[in-house]
Amino acid sequence: MADQENPENRQDGGQPPTPDDALGYEHARDALLEVVRQLETGGTSLEESLALWERGEQLAKVCQRWLDGARARLDAALAAEGEAADG
Repeated sequence: MADQENPENRQDGGQPPTPDDALGYEHARDALLEVVRQLETGGTSLEESLALWERGEQLAKVCQRWLDGARARLDAALAAEGEAADG
């Protein structure tokens, strides 16, 4: 079951894994919240803000992959439950 939870073990359109793919959902979410906090606080240069924005986009993609994987697992479990009830 752990293989299904790891985004490195899911198909993602043939994209090579990135270091962020090893992050768990909660870690990626917390890092994304920190990026948002830094952007909202301001006081960074344009270049730093752009780098933070890009980092936030990467983290959001990691979170979305985790959520998509969770949804797929739920859908599969519900489908299997439905098939068991029909059979």
